[in-house]
Amino acid sequence: MIISVPKEIKEGEYRVALTPTEVRILIDKGHRVLVEDKAGRGSSFENDEYRKVGADILTDKQVLFDEAEMIIKVKEPLPEEFNLFHGNQILSYFR
Repeated sequence: MIISVPKEIKEGEYRVALTPTEVRILIDKGHRVLVEDKAGRGSSFENDEYRKVGADILTDKQVLFDEAEMIIKVKEPLPEEFNLFHGNQILSYFR
């Protein structure tokens, strides 16, 4: 499965849905993980930490969503993100 982790855009939300350790576990299980550029920065995780465990870092949010079979977020999607989703995607978020 291709799993994408977008950067949170909700005001005041700095967490990231997956840590590099969690990304490594998913990759070791055979999944591909895409992380949006600087998605982990607010949680003190840099792009290189995600790259080291095998994640791909994407700068284009549309591509991040287009390639995803599953999207994992911290917060619910905001209206600015609605048009990025397409059919048959799984959305997981933490409230």
